[in-house]
Amino acid sequence: MWRELRLGLAGALSPARAAQPVGWRSGRAVMSAEFLAQAAGWFAHFQALATGDVALHFEDTLHATAALFGAWHARKTVWWPGDALPATAQRLSEQVGAFAGDWPGRSDATAAVADAPVPDWQSLDPQAPQLVVFTSGSSGEPGAIPKQLHQLFDEVRALEAEFGARLDGATVHATVSHQHIYGLLFRVLWPLAAGRPTAANRVAYLEDLHAVPGRIALIASPAHLKRLQLAVTGDLPERLAAVFSSGGPLPADALAPCAERLGQTPIEVYGSSETGGVAWRQRPPGAGDAEPWRALPGVEWQLSDGQLQLRSAHIGGDDWYTAADHARAEGPGFVLLGRADRIVKVEEKRVSLAAVEQALLASGQVQEARALLLPGSRQELGVVLVPTPEAWGAIDQAGRAAWLAPLRERLAAQLESTVRPRRWRLVSEFPANTQGKTTQAALQALFDPMRPPARVLMREALTVRLRVDIEARHPGFEGHFEGQPVLPGVVQLDWAERFARELFALQPAFAGLDQLKFQQVIRPGGTVDLELTINADGSELRFALTSERGAHASGKLRFGAGV
Repeated sequence: MWRELRLGLAGALSPARAAQPVGWRSGRAVMSAEFLAQAAGWFAHFQALATGDVALHFEDTLHATAALFGAWHARKTVWWPGDALPATAQRLSEQVGAFAGDWPGRSDATAAVADAPVPDWQSLDPQAPQLVVFTSGSSGEPGAIPKQLHQLFDEVRALEAEFGARLDGATVHATVSHQHIYGLLFRVLWPLAAGRPTAANRVAYLEDLHAVPGRIALIASPAHLKRLQLAVTGDLPERLAAVFSSGGPLPADALAPCAERLGQTPIEVYGSSETGGVAWRQRPPGAGDAEPWRALPGVEWQLSDGQLQLRSAHIGGDDWYTAADHARAEGPGFVLLGRADRIVKVEEKRVSLAAVEQALLASGQVQEARALLLPGSRQELGVVLVPTPEAWGAIDQAGRAAWLAPLRERLAAQLESTVRPRRWRLVSEFPANTQGKTTQAALQALFDPMRPPARVLMREALTVRLRVDIEARHPGFEGHFEGQPVLPGVVQLDWAERFARELFALQPAFAGLDQLKFQQVIRPGGTVDLELTINADGSELRFALTSERGAHASGKLRFGAGV
């Protein structure tokens, strides 16, 4: 039932192909006649447009497929954004002459012609550059990536050659959007070429597949697969033809739950918007992140100064493409060693840290900004900001949350809700090591839950005064005491040493305490001032915690070189 995509919708369907649904929508089969009629409506609409470029965004995969092929047969170039956010639409309005599909807030989004006659479809031109997908670039702006149709068609053939036999008789269901290159290939183009029905709507929860009959090919992402401990999968393992995962790294500790609840581990596909899928692996439970990847059919790879280079027909051209990853060779494959740029993935969506920083700096309220991916089981972004002197005044007057609100709104116009920064730190200056450099580790340390928000009020060579926020959610208040929370003295000592090490060069080993006094309890809410003074060789630290209520604690900590 294989059908070359270069034909598009041209040519007669075989009887077997005509009897097979193109897809399913809410339990109802969508047959070829209905699909072709919808594509004809889009063809008539796009053919009547003077513009050569159109932006498509749909929630429904079958609607998206009909519009896509209608546009391609009308010889339009399709811009295929990953979201329909206002900022995305604004950028696209400078590149395209029409919008079609689901664009909230846009009254000019167009629709297909009703009851249009089915045209005499002509084959597509594989060399035509009729698709533009998007990714984040090193400049911080979303990068438009034009693709010739043959690049997509060649990759689909490679996927079928490697995995097609596993998927006989399966219907394609997915937890990922078709508006990204992974979903476009696996939910739209590959099923259409292979004659496999595809579901119109995304799967929100794996439990939703219980009511779906027959064999299933699941197109998933790490965001769902790493949470399988919470899923009740029933008889799904017996009906799963294969599970695919792409869009980001799948944690090794997700493999065992996948095997237990799905009956198999996922086929992980490595690639990018620029390259498409280029390699794959299927790790057994217990395997680590260093399991090698093997190239898909037709893909060549090599290493140049430790950086991965790739070449294939679906990447385009005979030149080597330098990927944004370091790698090493192992057996017939390669092991990835980390990204070489500042693009990170949050919940399988690519985010340019540079773009986040540029948006915040453009507010005029920020002197310096650093965005970073925070470690932990949940992928999330953190932002460290150095507000301007005027902004600090506004923070003192209106509060931290009120000052941050416009900055959050600024990012909301550019980033989907799942990838926006969740944690913020406001500092007077970035932490620096003895070489004057701000390290990733130092920035990550600012998000330690034991470290309270603080800013420097005064700094001299051996003395500093900070204002520290006393947040009720600080872990130090847990268990001290119910109904009457009090900050323990040991936490106050931790703050003294913690901030002293951020701001000064203390000796490495703790050596003792002297002259320790606790004069008033510290309760949640409000602020305290923390004054720190060290001696010249960093072996002695004097601290004092005060507030408008008076002195709270003071003392001297001694440090030495250690063993």
